[in-house]
Amino acid sequence: MTLCENSNCVPGFLLCLLFGVLPRVYSETLSLNGKWSLSNSNGSVLLPAEVPGCVHSALQKQGYIQDPYFRFNDVSYRWIAFDNWNYTTTFTVSTQLRSKQKVLLVFDGVDTIASIWLNGIGVGETDNMFQRYAFSVRDVLKDGDNVLKVSFLSPVLYASDQRRAHSAYRVPPDCPPDVQHGECHVNFIRKSSFSWDWGPSFPTMGLWRGVRLEAFDVLQLVLLSSVPLYSVSSSQWRVHVELHVDALQTTNGTISLSVPELESELIFQMQFLRGRTKKSFDLHINTSSEVKLWWPNGHGEQPSYLLTVGGFQDGFTILNTETKVYFRTVELVQEPVVGSPGLSFYFRINGKPIFLKGSNWIPAHSFQDRVTPDVLRDLLQSAVDANMNALRVWGGGVYEHDLFYSLCDEMGIMVWQDFMFACAMYPTDEDFLQTVREEVLHQVQRLKSHPSIIIWSGNNENEAALATNWFDIPESEKPTYLTDYVKLYVDNIRGIVQEEDQSRPFLVSSPTNGFESEQEGFVAKNPYDAHYGDTHFYTYTEDCLDWRTFPRTRFASEYGYQSWPSFSTLQPVSIEEDWSYNSPFFEHRQHHDSGNQQMLLQASLHFNLPNATDPHRRFTDTLYITQVMQAQCVKAQTEFYRRSRSEILEGKGGTMGALYWQLNDVWQAPSWSSIAFGGKWKMLHYFAQSFFSALLPVSFEDEGMLFIYAVSDLSHDLKLSAVVSVYDWSALDPVCTRRSESLLIPGGSAAAIFKQRVNPLLGGCGRCSRLTCLLAFHLEDSSGQRGPTNHHFLSSPKDAQGLQRPNITASVQEDKSLLTVTLHSSAVAPFVWLDVGNIPGRFSSNGFLMLSANTTVSFNAWRPTSAAELSKALAITSLADVY
Repeated sequence: MTLCENSNCVPGFLLCLLFGVLPRVYSETLSLNGKWSLSNSNGSVLLPAEVPGCVHSALQKQGYIQDPYFRFNDVSYRWIAFDNWNYTTTFTVSTQLRSKQKVLLVFDGVDTIASIWLNGIGVGETDNMFQRYAFSVRDVLKDGDNVLKVSFLSPVLYASDQRRAHSAYRVPPDCPPDVQHGECHVNFIRKSSFSWDWGPSFPTMGLWRGVRLEAFDVLQLVLLSSVPLYSVSSSQWRVHVELHVDALQTTNGTISLSVPELESELIFQMQFLRGRTKKSFDLHINTSSEVKLWWPNGHGEQPSYLLTVGGFQDGFTILNTETKVYFRTVELVQEPVVGSPGLSFYFRINGKPIFLKGSNWIPAHSFQDRVTPDVLRDLLQSAVDANMNALRVWGGGVYEHDLFYSLCDEMGIMVWQDFMFACAMYPTDEDFLQTVREEVLHQVQRLKSHPSIIIWSGNNENEAALATNWFDIPESEKPTYLTDYVKLYVDNIRGIVQEEDQSRPFLVSSPTNGFESEQEGFVAKNPYDAHYGDTHFYTYTEDCLDWRTFPRTRFASEYGYQSWPSFSTLQPVSIEEDWSYNSPFFEHRQHHDSGNQQMLLQASLHFNLPNATDPHRRFTDTLYITQVMQAQCVKAQTEFYRRSRSEILEGKGGTMGALYWQLNDVWQAPSWSSIAFGGKWKMLHYFAQSFFSALLPVSFEDEGMLFIYAVSDLSHDLKLSAVVSVYDWSALDPVCTRRSESLLIPGGSAAAIFKQRVNPLLGGCGRCSRLTCLLAFHLEDSSGQRGPTNHHFLSSPKDAQGLQRPNITASVQEDKSLLTVTLHSSAVAPFVWLDVGNIPGRFSSNGFLMLSANTTVSFNAWRPTSAAELSKALAITSLADVY
């Protein structure tokens, strides 16, 4: 059987039976994963190491270093990245494998600058973390023991050397801000982990993906890709199939492509020339078969079909594989907008405009060998459970594992895929461009079969960096950098992508003005122009609950606010003296300049800061208040974007995407994430469950007028009314309730459904004022409530009159495998937070506004957990408890 690089490809025997031919074993593999040895440059360190893996992981596993995430170890262990390291393994090969006509030594991921030695003979070199490498080694293998050594150079010193060699002009930035404790010149090496404002500097070295020998006669299938394409003119689907084949001699045979479930098949004669070649075929799908389409989460199912590929020669099978195929179309629509001088910017999936709801994805760990399938599955399931349908794989991390994209396919998560260039200028000498070309070609060919990927993007923020002169480039020197920018992202990266993949759009940068940026030479005067493209927007000093501060953009691809994770997340990497908001540890862990102060400043606009006399209680209360602030801020901004989808005001609006920064964390630290390192949901993620609901009521005020919008992502129209209940902060029963007239809300729209001045509304409720009352509201149709209940504060909670400690008690019950927590409150309780320490799992709801005496939530435990254990660990906090 032959081999396939794609994770979806598995051996199959159906075609053999159909054609009455016999399988012949033309290829064989030998995995070299597992136990290796690791040594440093002078031999003072020698220890076992796992492959896939990295130096840091090996050193920790053998007890040579502590947890690199513990306290200040990211700085203490800088020496690791400044040394050179050797990975060595000894293996034997079978006579059958050595007898094959060609044997390749294949590395799916080498991090990063390395030379490969087999039996003392140099067989190749690597310089790119994001490439796959294959070296011919048949003549180097021998009977008995074979010794394979991979010698790594320090990536930090290599990057520095490359920078010194580039003497013609500066390629900024030289180094990250001091607050990041990072390493310099990452833009001169194709790898990650030199530091960011959300994570540590761990310039790793190692074999971060699999290693193996591949041996074959006749030919080998190196890669199979399948991209469904739809012809509007003929109303027919076709599957564009590419076979990348390595043939030892010119080979003639019969090729069969088949999607049996759709009764579609193509059989033809084919000649494979000697060497590595690409053959392209179009399998036209039977028009009498009904093709089920792949849809994003919330818009339909994600059905797949099996594509089988067979190759036959002289009565023997020489190719036999199968892969999943999903049918969907994607368009990025940039066209004139009525009432606006700009262009639209939205995605159409299968002809339907889709509002993208989601977040930005960063690497799940500094050490990629620790990103297990369970970690990926849990994070992506958390995204789906929060009603997300999209993630942006951000350009400062890594191209993710095959499993990541396969899970996104299965879960209906659309992926905005950046290439790995971010927040920097890059060299454009021929050696650098060549390794980038190979990287881009490999990644596009590897990933383009995944329907979840809906767009390629060349870089993160580099157009904006040039346009707004982040790096203080003198005006006279700007043409040089503009030329380099176009050469790298347009002439090279875009050229490769558009040649390899015509099924999805390509953007040069993000943020960008899209077509308008292209018209301006690919670097717009103002890439943040809300009339075009996508926008990144951050502000930490302005009131985050004032919707007027937000850009009425076409598409919000980055925005957010920081918070600290819960104490249970921080505790394993800290000690008691660190548990103070002003401790050296807390300053060290914060990699965003003035970030800790900004969080408290923003929180203080609407909340009293914790003032408990007990230092530890004040510390944990402060962690809590940062999460309250973050959740409220991102909620306000997301709801603004969602209600702006159907409006054009002063030429701006028509917003069709909200991807907040960021979904996940790479370590235990303050960041913009909604999921803490380890998978624990922050309050923001619980809020996202509601503000990303398919049907959502959104409120805001404008000059004393209260508006409530109904926002619908549904495919059908609904006749809805808004139900508004006025509550007194000091009482659990509503003071009064108001209901709007029913209004037909078209599917895929946002419209005002309730409008009333606040003062008359409160006046009609008797004893209410802005300081003493708050609002809760929801949508209803003839069948009852639709979507979540939302809230509207009429004043800052810190000014609320009548807010009191609710004295919440809890009772935990267990019914078979279901754990429930019933809460009893004596008063209105905002931001009720349930924390069970290090018990893994999540609640059905959390961080909520409790407006009734009794509320029951369930707990989904991620390991066996008893009611007694949960009850003992449960801690309950509400806003009034921290004052």
